[in-house]
Amino acid sequence: MSASPASARTISRTRAAHAELETGTGAHVPRWQLLGGFLIIYVVWGSTYLAIKWGVQSIPPFAMASMRFLLAGGALYAFTRWRGAPAPTRLEWRDSAIVGALLLFVGNGAVSWASQRVSSGLSSVLVATVPLWLVLCEAWQGKRPRAMQLLGVLVGLVGVGLLVLPSSRAAAGARGGAVDPLGAAALTLGSLSWTVGSLYSRASHQARPAALAIAMQMLAGGALLSLLALVTGDWGRLHPSTVTTTSALSLLYLITFGSLIGFSTYMWLLKVASPAAVGTYAYVNPLVAVLLGVALGGERLPATAYLAMGVIVGGVALVSVVDARRKR
Repeated sequence: MSASPASARTISRTRAAHAELETGTGAHVPRWQLLGGFLIIYVVWGSTYLAIKWGVQSIPPFAMASMRFLLAGGALYAFTRWRGAPAPTRLEWRDSAIVGALLLFVGNGAVSWASQRVSSGLSSVLVATVPLWLVLCEAWQGKRPRAMQLLGVLVGLVGVGLLVLPSSRAAAGARGGAVDPLGAAALTLGSLSWTVGSLYSRASHQARPAALAIAMQMLAGGALLSLLALVTGDWGRLHPSTVTTTSALSLLYLITFGSLIGFSTYMWLLKVASPAAVGTYAYVNPLVAVLLGVALGGERLPATAYLAMGVIVGGVALVSVVDARRKR
């Protein structure tokens, strides 16, 4: 896809900002804003796995995800348009719909569904494979990976294998097993889709300001999730009288913090920070999610699960470190 002169200038400025962050200057964005942004995606996104786990206890997964993004996206869209943002073009709606489908419909929808079968901590560990998929996707685009990056991918995949081996099925979760194979497959698919969506968003035609584009992505993803909830019967199984207070509060938390604050911060960081730096959330979120799952969710993990988590995070860290050095 060829870029217009305006988009070419935007890409040039973004690359310059990336370079400044990696060299420690960060001239265009105050350091305190960057630190605050990273703190949000580290802690808030790390906590959303437990919130999703609590939410799907009494709210069907696709219905919950749909309400989350339609309500958050609708509120943000109305606010930005009220503040004077111009009406989006058809091209901007198309690209936002593609990003929303990849990141939210497939990516987050997979996490919501898998949370019925996989503990919140282990869900976050499997989602942490995003940087591994990034290496493979960039290789498919023609960017040759380094030997150490390939090693990191192999190490990470070994860690995933440790999670699904029969010997590690003693982990305590909703079903008493380590990782349900179907849940693991869904989370892997979701991680791959999230990677493709993140890559596509870098060069896509997005509305301005960024908040409007984010709102459009959430509306598109939420609409697709609503259709899926209709097909799967989630809407028919949703009865307000059976929704617990914990699930309702979890949904509210996901709308405000997970979507309006967390997702918006992530998309902003993709524009102002280096991809390698933003990717560090992938091996910080699991630590936060596991700690919260054990402390607040009553989850227990066997030694093999902790070993697998360490191997996966190690592979992700290896890939990220090599990627950061490569871009200097």
